[in-house]
Amino acid sequence: MTNLMAGFALVFQPLTFLLMVFGVGVGVIIGALPGLTASMGIILLLPLVYRLPANVALVMLCGLFCGGMYGGSISAILLKTPGTPSASATLLDGYPLCEQGKAGKALGISTISSFIGGLISTVCLILIAPQLAKVALKFQAADYFSLSIFGLTIMASSSGKKVVKGLIAGCIGLLASCVGIDTIVGVNRLTFNNMYLAGGFTLLPVLIGVFAISEVLAQVQNSKDKSPVSVQAVTNMLPTWLDIKAILPSALVGGVLGVFIGIIPGTGGAIACFLAYNIAQKFAKDRHLFGKGALSGVAAPESANNATTGGALIPMLCLGVPGDVVTSVMLGALILIGVRPGPLLFVENVDIVYSIFAGMIIIQFLMLGFGLLSSRYAPLILKVPYTLLMPIIMVLCVVGSFSLNNALYDVTVALGFGVLGFFLKRWGYPGAPLVLGIILGPMAEENLNRALLVSNNSWSVLVQRPISLTFLILAAISIGISVYSARKKEA
Repeated sequence: MTNLMAGFALVFQPLTFLLMVFGVGVGVIIGALPGLTASMGIILLLPLVYRLPANVALVMLCGLFCGGMYGGSISAILLKTPGTPSASATLLDGYPLCEQGKAGKALGISTISSFIGGLISTVCLILIAPQLAKVALKFQAADYFSLSIFGLTIMASSSGKKVVKGLIAGCIGLLASCVGIDTIVGVNRLTFNNMYLAGGFTLLPVLIGVFAISEVLAQVQNSKDKSPVSVQAVTNMLPTWLDIKAILPSALVGGVLGVFIGIIPGTGGAIACFLAYNIAQKFAKDRHLFGKGALSGVAAPESANNATTGGALIPMLCLGVPGDVVTSVMLGALILIGVRPGPLLFVENVDIVYSIFAGMIIIQFLMLGFGLLSSRYAPLILKVPYTLLMPIIMVLCVVGSFSLNNALYDVTVALGFGVLGFFLKRWGYPGAPLVLGIILGPMAEENLNRALLVSNNSWSVLVQRPISLTFLILAAISIGISVYSARKKEA
């Protein structure tokens, strides 16, 4: 409790609070714009994050994460186009309510449900993360290697039907992580006698290229298909007490489900929102209204996808394994600012951990206020022309890449990975596995070398330690489930 109070004291410092408000606001706007995601917003802010204290930066990024998750519901309800994949189920009942002239009520239910789900996930984050970290403090090199392998299997589970393509993209990421000087032997690998490649690929330009520049190129390619946006005016946002009472069970169930889905690496809000929607439909008294404008059909998925935020932070903070695409980008941000996620984070950087806990609580209330006060102006956000938005994002990407080391080489890396990400996306290869390969590859290599040195090059150490063996079994199960699910969907 003392640490949590210290976290609140930090969060309410003027600079931290203003940046947290800024993060939530930017997240809501980016989430509301179809095609843009919270991961892109975080990447655009990485150059700023790089200059800030670690705890202040992470609180701002958490605000953007939560705001972006909520913002996707705005365009889902008003345009029948989810701003983020996590809002895919929200439009099933949100847009019919909008067609009935109840856009304000739908947005109000979405905002309150998002608040409920986010608050549930924050409480679970505070209760579960420290206990999991205590267990993780017992990890040794072999355990970390097996954990990295388990994390790398997320490449399969995060690829949906495209398991093989996801694994190929992940292998490209692993190959990219090998570029540079080998830290054990000290020889050049894949540098082709280029002195710039001796240092490998810096993480920030890679993230900017794969997630931001590739998305700009994709949006520019599809801009000719975009028609002028026409949305309904938003009024009467505050739902009645009877409305809140009706949606409360669905919101609570969705929140609890979202937390557990978020904890499982490679899942995320898109899966949680559909599971919550299906459960709410099965147990609702007014199930005949689902798909036609049921309030519970908006509440359940919105509570679930916002609950995945705290859930996804648990494996990232405790184990250094990202729970979804956004937390993989946040993991990259942590590494950039010199903070290594994992069990030692709870020992060496207690102030950072508890400032995140305190910040997540305040962020939910900020998100509630933003949603209820600003949704009246949501139609204006959706009318921003892409011909103006995309060039601005591209300039920010170039400036952000250059500002890291004041080197044009980093801009070249960002542009190169941007083109690579664009073609991967165009050919159906997901970008998240590539980034996971780049982030987790060095961790796996380093800990494997350490484990073999300690055990006199005996590979049996990987199965002799119970924790290591458990993660290897989980990795095999993860790949097996992914392959089975993909074949079942194809059938």
